[in-house]
Amino acid sequence: MTGSRLEELRTLIESIDRELVALIGKRRDLVIEVGRAKEALGLPVMDPPQEAKVVRRAAEIARDLGVDEELTRDVIWRIIAAARDAQEGRTAWGPLPPGEEAEGEAG
Repeated sequence: MTGSRLEELRTLIESIDRELVALIGKRRDLVIEVGRAKEALGLPVMDPPQEAKVVRRAAEIARDLGVDEELTRDVIWRIIAAARDAQEGRTAWGPLPPGEEAEGEAG
């Protein structure tokens, strides 16, 4: 392997990392919407059967794609935990109070 091939691989990994982070952000936005819908419907934030369903679905996808199922479960559970915290307002990941802007988002 050459040094240039190593750099090429690292560049590809960086690109994939950017895609992963962008997808996490998109998922976060959807989770915030789900939290608002739950609140409007008077539903609790925690929904263990739905959370388990999401993890099972992700594990099945991982299996189909030949990706480590346990790693996939761990990542999905962590994302779910962060989403739950956001829906409950325990993290800055959640929606901002009306009239406030996140750092770097001022017009």
